[in-house]
Amino acid sequence: MCTHDHKKSYTRRDFLTKTTLGMGALTMGSMLDPMGLFGNEKTLAGMPKVNGGGILGQTHFPPKVKRIIYLFQSGAPSQIDLFDHKPLLNKMNGQDLPESVQQGQRLTGMSSGQASLPIAGSPFTFKQHGDSGALMSDLMPHTAKIVDDLCFIKSMYTEAINHDPAVTFFQTGSQLPGRPSMGSWVSYGLGTDNKNLPEFVVLVTKDKFGQPLYSRAWGNGFLPSQHQGVQFRAGKDPVLYLTNPPGINGQSRREQLDQLQRLEKINHNDLGDPEILARMAQYEMAFRMQTSVPEIMDTSDESDYIYDMYGEDSRKPGTYAANCILARRLAERDVKFIQLYHQGWDQHGNLPSAIKVQCKETDQATAALITDLKQRGMLEDTLVIWGGEFGRTNYSQGQLTATNFGRDHHPKCFTIFMAGAGIKKGFTIGATDDFGYNVIQRPVHVHDFQATLMHLLGIDHERLTFKLQGRRYRLTDVHGEVVKEILS
Repeated sequence: MCTHDHKKSYTRRDFLTKTTLGMGALTMGSMLDPMGLFGNEKTLAGMPKVNGGGILGQTHFPPKVKRIIYLFQSGAPSQIDLFDHKPLLNKMNGQDLPESVQQGQRLTGMSSGQASLPIAGSPFTFKQHGDSGALMSDLMPHTAKIVDDLCFIKSMYTEAINHDPAVTFFQTGSQLPGRPSMGSWVSYGLGTDNKNLPEFVVLVTKDKFGQPLYSRAWGNGFLPSQHQGVQFRAGKDPVLYLTNPPGINGQSRREQLDQLQRLEKINHNDLGDPEILARMAQYEMAFRMQTSVPEIMDTSDESDYIYDMYGEDSRKPGTYAANCILARRLAERDVKFIQLYHQGWDQHGNLPSAIKVQCKETDQATAALITDLKQRGMLEDTLVIWGGEFGRTNYSQGQLTATNFGRDHHPKCFTIFMAGAGIKKGFTIGATDDFGYNVIQRPVHVHDFQATLMHLLGIDHERLTFKLQGRRYRLTDVHGEVVKEILS
């Protein structure tokens, strides 16, 4: 006998509630078992599946890159003293920058009040290296040895002239806070290939000073919170709040989480808030990381050869060199987006000596990381990026002397380099004028850079979006073109 009451009237609220319950169960299952429930079985012919719980069922086209290691040099390295050799600056040293070169460009408040803008040539020696003949300063001898593995973009430009908005712009596609970071977009789109580690890991050099870094640079913005970058730190507790409190062991923690999961499922069914599911996914990840993170952070199994290759600092936890080793270890375990931050490049004064310190801390380890990946066969599917948020001026901020000067912020041209999968080797794109002040060949905007990275991961940057308050957002906003000239 049928017992259903066909005469019962269902309100709009009843309908939405029942729908939410069903969708909530599905979503909970997918977040707690990201490798399982949906399976991403529906794919276009020839397109790889996205098996890690990302929003994309498949990449938009075959990816050339499996993971990215982004070595972000916070504070803006001087391209004029490292990569972009301009002999004219040395010939005109001390002369005022011609107005015909400056072209009325925006200046910071730190140099706009100067009576003159004296040109400062580089005190460092440049030489050509490798079969590619790339010019490199003597400040980076180790990187100079691997130039034939590198792809230089010497025509980068940005719209931001101060550090915080410029860093935010590079990482999120917007100068204003609140947008998801690049790593978060990758996590959201592609998910994870290792359910015991986060898709997006951040490493910040310990005890470095200069311009502050804010966690929003690796924040999830309006994306679900499980997509935010997870910072690994040197010390007793590599991930904050990961260790069990006194009196709590693994079994009791597991029982607590199971009970909490049941309660939060009820909570989600009542409220329909997706952030409840995101929170539970983070709790479950934290539980799994209790085993995986200590194993990652313990580098005692690395050979002396590796430490020697990365340099003496590599034995000191929290240094840039030690973090480069950790980056390789994370890459080996299929973490998709690994971001290193190294502060101290903001050299408004005392540049000749300060930049030497920065290069000593980073040059050997950077070259070692690329070499290490290459010898392990991992550079074939890993992309390594090196660069800061903008460039430095060709003129001196403040007094110019024979032994000392500083350089102000310069957003209109600077250099970054890449190495690895999908990128031409021993290749340079773009050029600046003889003063190193204006781009004269193939300008590359920050959004172009971001579009290119997404392309290498198999993502069409215009199609990975998130709808918020009636608008569809993406990493590149409404801009960005893939820099096809650098693709291999």
